[in-house]
Amino acid sequence: MGYRVLGVDACKAGWAGIVLSDSAAHPCFATAIGELAEQASVAGPLDVIAVDMPIGLPDAGRRQADVLARQLAGPRWASVFMTPVRAALAEEEFATATAMNIKLAGEGISRQAYGLRAKILQVDQWVRHVPQRVVEIHPEVSFACLAGAPLDVSKSTWAGVARRRQLLAGAGIVLADDLGLAGKKAGVDDILDASVAAWTALRVASGQARPVPDPPELFSDGLPCAIWT
Repeated sequence: MGYRVLGVDACKAGWAGIVLSDSAAHPCFATAIGELAEQASVAGPLDVIAVDMPIGLPDAGRRQADVLARQLAGPRWASVFMTPVRAALAEEEFATATAMNIKLAGEGISRQAYGLRAKILQVDQWVRHVPQRVVEIHPEVSFACLAGAPLDVSKSTWAGVARRRQLLAGAGIVLADDLGLAGKKAGVDDILDASVAAWTALRVASGQARPVPDPPELFSDGLPCAIWT
């Protein structure tokens, strides 16, 4: 059975997506994730959408998904940030958000994590209303799964980019030189991450993927919280 799936990664200009259908990779780009999903669905319904963004925000403490993903990422563990608690993400100032996270989770928030606040909240609202199945992924965990072991080179290096493109091509995901608007708006790492997210989405659709943790955690928002690989 053929599946049609979408892998999504946030980029500075918005959201980059890779649709996998009939063994071909089709790029897309939009400023809002809902628009991206709609754009990707024009040519046909999507079976699964995989997003590199937290789904299921903790009320207190750390998410087990983040803790376990760091273990699976091996040398790339630092790329997995600890998701702030929901109350901290509700704060519009970094200092007050950090204080709230210290109160409820016992630790502060990284600038990187807080910098994603708007996109995290955007996904938090969107995922409740989207008709397709949506899962959370982490690119380094997915690449580790694809490679059979954690990668030891950063995607910001030439060697890291080459290795990831090689792995994707080996899985049948060949990225064209011209990716249209997505290629102009998104970074190289964003395209690579969206591509491996699509690979994981395909595994979810075909029943090959597993959630980490298994079963997923549940917080007060009621959203199953796990990183799929």
